[in-house]
Amino acid sequence: MIDALIAPFVDFAFMRRALLGCIAISVGAVPVGVFLMLRRMSLTGDAMAHAILPGAAVGFLVSGLSLGAMTIGGLVAGMAVALLSGFVTRVTALKEDASMAAFYLISLAAGVMIVSTQGSNVDLLHVLFGTVLALNNDALILLCSITTITWFTLAVLFRPLILECADPQFLRSVSTLSAVTHFAFLALVVLNLVAGFQALGTLMSVGLMILPAAAARFWATGIGGMVGVAIVAAIVSSATGLLLSYHYSLPSGPAIILVAGAIYAASVVFGRHGSLMARYLPRPHLAS
Repeated sequence: MIDALIAPFVDFAFMRRALLGCIAISVGAVPVGVFLMLRRMSLTGDAMAHAILPGAAVGFLVSGLSLGAMTIGGLVAGMAVALLSGFVTRVTALKEDASMAAFYLISLAAGVMIVSTQGSNVDLLHVLFGTVLALNNDALILLCSITTITWFTLAVLFRPLILECADPQFLRSVSTLSAVTHFAFLALVVLNLVAGFQALGTLMSVGLMILPAAAARFWATGIGGMVGVAIVAAIVSSATGLLLSYHYSLPSGPAIILVAGAIYAASVVFGRHGSLMARYLPRPHLAS
């Protein structure tokens, strides 16, 4: 049993690189997912994940499956959608969720069209679902660098981010950091989705960002606790998904996200705070 859990990572370098890449994504993207959840912007993360697709597709057309070109293209497209949706929200009567949905649908359709017309079905699957088992050293350096940038930025903006989660109107009234915090946070979302895109593709990357964060809400109440639980859940999901992929010849990205989904489902039922059991079953010290 122990051999089945450890041997794939000991014997194969591609499995070790895949695990290291997933750990980097977990440590970097999951705290951003916690703040997305607290700000009630979880679906915004999904929208931004689709928004990077046309930029990555253009990078693919220019340089093929080039890490640098697809990363730069994804960053440009994601930032453009974030800024455009914010601009439309500020100058028109359309709400932010509606403008974001409109831009992400356009971006998704454009990206799929570009890849489908200029590439093969294999290229389209690579862009949409990623190739975590094919991560190279350059991709790992990129993922670890984005994780470092994320933690540094969160450390600098930690207090404004917490205050914006609790009362954004108050933050606007007492500080000039409101706009800076908002757009810096959106930049972190895009940056980490681009990182996740390298391993899990545009359709799966947001799953490792949001599902562990949602599961952590049932086990911890403080932000620090939620971040810690969510990171552990994401790393466990990654390792388990990779092992399932190795032993049963499953697609690695969907396997990782499905394990994260199973952890979320278990948390909904058995979690300590707000779960089904916590709400509807009496606690021992309250039982008659």
